[in-house]
Amino acid sequence: MICAEPDIARMKQDLAALVAVNTENPPGREREAAELIAGLLADAGFDLSYSEYQPGRTNVIAVLNNGEGPCFAFNTHIDVVPAGEGWSTDPFTLTEREGRLYGRGSCDAKGPLVAMLEAMRQMAAHRHKWSGTLMGVFVADEEAASEGAKFYVRNNPPAIDFAVIGEPTSNATFSAHKGSLRPWVRVEGVTAHSGTPDLGENAIFRAGQLLGLIEEQHHTEVKCRCHPLVGSASLTVTRIQGGHADNVLPGACDILLDRRMVPGEDEEVVKQELEHLLTVARERFGVRAGVLRYQPTTGGATETAADEAIVQAGLAACRAHGQSEPGPFGFQGGCDLVHFRSLGTKGIVIGPGSLAVAHKPDEFVPLDEFINAGRIYQQVACAMLPAENAK
Repeated sequence: MICAEPDIARMKQDLAALVAVNTENPPGREREAAELIAGLLADAGFDLSYSEYQPGRTNVIAVLNNGEGPCFAFNTHIDVVPAGEGWSTDPFTLTEREGRLYGRGSCDAKGPLVAMLEAMRQMAAHRHKWSGTLMGVFVADEEAASEGAKFYVRNNPPAIDFAVIGEPTSNATFSAHKGSLRPWVRVEGVTAHSGTPDLGENAIFRAGQLLGLIEEQHHTEVKCRCHPLVGSASLTVTRIQGGHADNVLPGACDILLDRRMVPGEDEEVVKQELEHLLTVARERFGVRAGVLRYQPTTGGATETAADEAIVQAGLAACRAHGQSEPGPFGFQGGCDLVHFRSLGTKGIVIGPGSLAVAHKPDEFVPLDEFINAGRIYQQVACAMLPAENAK
């Protein structure tokens, strides 16, 4: 059940306005877009507020209390990745062509955001059809380190029972996602003239020994940890830097590890395993290495059980509005669901568009998926906020 059909012309207009606001991250600059979002909801009766974890890095929160019942929230992010080169059209001008809407963020995630805004306004206009509290929590920085969502949950927000996170899923229901840890590891050596290498200790050679152990651990231990929706955990290396002169033996070599976790893995336990790996490197090869710092990431892994009402509502809504394979599925990457799960919220991820075109030139959202997302979001929210709650 939906409250009303989405206003397609309004949705296109809102997406064009939001795409036109440059929220490339870095640096983010979400404040202008947050104010635009608040303006779009201003006449619908929502209580609106902002929160900032840094100047200009702004979340916008909308709340509509409508009688007895649970609290349901829509969430997605305001920032986008840098537009980059290779676009056929201006990335910050929404362009409609052959049933697609092109623009940076059109699917990741301003398209989902606008579909959520449309659902919220339709529900606000038809309050007799549902009961409870409806929220929109639209956050900064998801593309880099989820600082907006982390800031939101750190500040003791009101309890949220159910949430839908907007990310491009081709309007299928995703109920799990991976998490990530990225430690910078420094391997120590001893500098010397490159003409007399025996007088020093080459940190890059030592790093090579550690890299062999990392590859070994990925294949023999980490990769074996599987989850039915997101697949296998992983451990790999994504960056390496060492040496400072052509004729000097490097005294240090830094490597960035990327550890992808699956639901059920504990972040602190994974950190202990990484420390143990460094201990093994020292004992086996004499490698002296330690974790310098952990690079900020979106966070850990999580899942919502398939038999939960929110998952079932998502599957039913996706199936009812054009998705023949509604899920549930799992993300290989991370998203902000994990932070809402830390509040006890039961949530899922649904949105129009495909990750296959996100973060690329000529990013687009299919128009039919964009419109259907407005219907899906309404149906899920109404299912979790039934009118029978009203007294």
